Amino acid sequence: MKRIKVLGSVLKRTRADKIIIGFIVFIFAIAAMIQLVEPDINRYGDALWYCYAVISTAGFGDVVAVTFIGKMCSVLLTIYSLFVVAIATGVVVNFYTQMVELQRKETLAMFMDQLERLPELSREELENISRKVRQFR
Repeated sequence: MKRIKVLGSVLKRTRADKIIIGFIVFIFAIAAMIQLVEPDINRYGDALWYCYAVISTAGFGDVVAVTFIGKMCSVLLTIYSLFVVAIATGVVVNFYTQMVELQRKETLAMFMDQLERLPELSREELENISRKVRQFR
């Protein structure tokens, strides 16, 4: 649950949540535009399929844009997709960095708690702390 909260925090702080939602809306809008201007794309589902082919850069070739507006929409969708992928990569890296930092802080807090209770610890617990200190070096 903590990881989901951290991911949500990273998405909100970087405003990637708004970018992703905007991207999804943009895909549906471009699909509607493609359906209107392309003579070979008569159904909205086919327009969405075409958008998928453009975004994934698979370019299946079963549906292609032939009009100038359709081609420009394809270019815009490709450029926007590249930006979203770059932003998503940064968000993932930020998320994992924060998770590592969170784990480090938890380990440090546990270690500090044990150090505060040093006189009360058993010999085995003291040896365990000693091993952990050697690992940090």
